[in-house]
Amino acid sequence: MTVVGAVDCGTNSIRLLIATPGVAGRLTDVHREMRVVRLGQGVDATGRLAAEAIDRTRVALADYVDTMVAAGVTRVRMVATSATRDAANRDDFFAMTAELLGRVVPGACAEVISGDEEARLSFRGAVGELDPAQGPFVVTDLGGGSTEVVLGDEHGVTAAYSADIGCVRTTERALHSDPPTAAEVTAAESFIAERLAPAFAAVPLESARTWVGVAGTMTTLAALDVGLDTYDSDIIHLSRTPLDDFEKLCRAVVAMPRSERAALGPMHPGRVDVIGGGALVSLKLAEEFAARAAIAELVVSEHDILDGIALGLVDDAG
Repeated sequence: MTVVGAVDCGTNSIRLLIATPGVAGRLTDVHREMRVVRLGQGVDATGRLAAEAIDRTRVALADYVDTMVAAGVTRVRMVATSATRDAANRDDFFAMTAELLGRVVPGACAEVISGDEEARLSFRGAVGELDPAQGPFVVTDLGGGSTEVVLGDEHGVTAAYSADIGCVRTTERALHSDPPTAAEVTAAESFIAERLAPAFAAVPLESARTWVGVAGTMTTLAALDVGLDTYDSDIIHLSRTPLDDFEKLCRAVVAMPRSERAALGPMHPGRVDVIGGGALVSLKLAEEFAARAAIAELVVSEHDILDGIALGLVDDAG
């Protein structure tokens, strides 16, 4: 049996999906896991991956490798996105991944993917379970260091752009007080608008009918909107939030002191410090999609780039 392992290492988190081929071109999950390792800690300012961030990632990846070996993974792919694209010392990171992933499949190593490929993988994973009649879809993958804006339908991607903006990058650039001051929020909003403007110019949003948000900022905000005491991915997956409610929630999260954010039931400890930056990016996306495409709600998917990676491995296995 084909058992595939997909690893996505972003600016804030590293995630694992082990799956087997399912019916109708879908996947059957064996194991999903996420850990916040903050690989991109300080990279926006220094241009380098911090040694302690690489060490945190090494510990998590070593555990993932043990899990993949135990599950009998036969094909593996690990992608590294925004933080490693920007880092001068990324060779140190890749040497570490080669050492560990070689235990699963000899010769395996992490690879840096382009923003365009990241967008396409995220789109495939996000819309696989949605009714094609709800398209065209605009999918946003809001990460720690980048945000992908992707337009497409059941036939595939028609336009995509990877913007250098995310929850970690926004927080480190502008949000320094607890809670952020009005001046800091204004500075963050200006930074976000500047970085997202090329995406809005490159992707013809006017044709979109459904907005699908993926990744940790979106799923956490959806959990808060639903009012969950603890995070439940089954409830969050394909949940829908009216944009009026979503925008109010984003503003409320930005205004909260750290202690209040940390006390929220669905909040992962690793997101407490950066969720405000993610909420501001989300707010700008919501405003633009409402204005340009008359979209009135957000659909949140738990399936994203990980699923896109795994589906590609299944395709390659025949």
